[in-house]
Amino acid sequence: MTVLDLFAGPGGWSQGLRELGLTEVGIEIDPAVCATRAAAGHTTIRADVAAYPTTPLLGTVTGLIGSPPCQTFSAAGLRAGNTDLPLCHQALDDLARGRDTRSALRQACSDPRSLLVVEPLRYALALRPDWIALEEVPAVLPLFEHTARLLGAVGYSTWTGVLNAADFGLAQTRRRAFLLASLTRPALPPEPTHADGGTPADLFGDGLPTWRTMLDVLGCPPAVVVTRGNHTTGGSTFPTTGPSWAITGRARSWLLKVGNRPAATRRRLDQPAPTLLFGKALNDVSWIDIDGTPIRRLAVEEAAVLQGFPTDYPWAGSRTKQFEQIGNAVPAPMATAVLGAVLPTAVEVAA
Repeated sequence: MTVLDLFAGPGGWSQGLRELGLTEVGIEIDPAVCATRAAAGHTTIRADVAAYPTTPLLGTVTGLIGSPPCQTFSAAGLRAGNTDLPLCHQALDDLARGRDTRSALRQACSDPRSLLVVEPLRYALALRPDWIALEEVPAVLPLFEHTARLLGAVGYSTWTGVLNAADFGLAQTRRRAFLLASLTRPALPPEPTHADGGTPADLFGDGLPTWRTMLDVLGCPPAVVVTRGNHTTGGSTFPTTGPSWAITGRARSWLLKVGNRPAATRRRLDQPAPTLLFGKALNDVSWIDIDGTPIRRLAVEEAAVLQGFPTDYPWAGSRTKQFEQIGNAVPAPMATAVLGAVLPTAVEVAA
């Protein structure tokens, strides 16, 4: 099968496909992201998705993946995409009618990147792949629902909804909108592999394990509690190389803080991380002490693991670009679960 990955990013979808024994060809314009993909062994066409022609791809694409840039719709950005929503809906309808009005509508947008969300439909209508998997921030769900209706009109079974990556083994409560479509089977969401607090065994199975935590994936050592005789002083020392987890209630643990506001999200090490956002300042994602004292910024390797990548993933570009790539990537465990739900089975491929 030939799988085309629009706005391919550093390789979240690619890693998910590898787990399923498949590869793809990605289209990506950012040179640093392309360098990361090359170092990781992912095939890439460096090009602008919105300008790339579909004609050379006719008859070659059986699967289509797309994660359009989310900055204009993200809660971490200025949300200019909210203003541009009517123009995006119009572009979808125009494409379905065979009219390409993207150029004129792009000029009318508050942020021209907003219109990139319609590109997967342009490719889908031209190439008619067997299956489609799209991902974006939850604010884009109405556009995904509109896209799904248009795909349904040309024969696709579709599903749209919001999934939490923690339900699929990621140590992060990252919520994203998805659109799944198929010409060969009913489009259904993936079955969760984990649950908040876990679920008990019943007649139908063993139940689900609880969400994975930062402690689980980062391998945090316990804090060293200072003791005198039979009494604990309440003090603790922390390793400088990584977060620590207190072994008593009186000792202190590291927490992860995302955001620089007084009400910024804070999570303990025995919880999943919140959604990692690396927008304007890297020190917005930092380790702090239990009393709020800053310890240090989150390391690239830690961010990568919390996003489902291996610790030695070959990130390219500046430190800022590396964090940007991590924050924008589809977590590999999430990609594997979603793709496993939409890919044809071996029996269907043989038929």
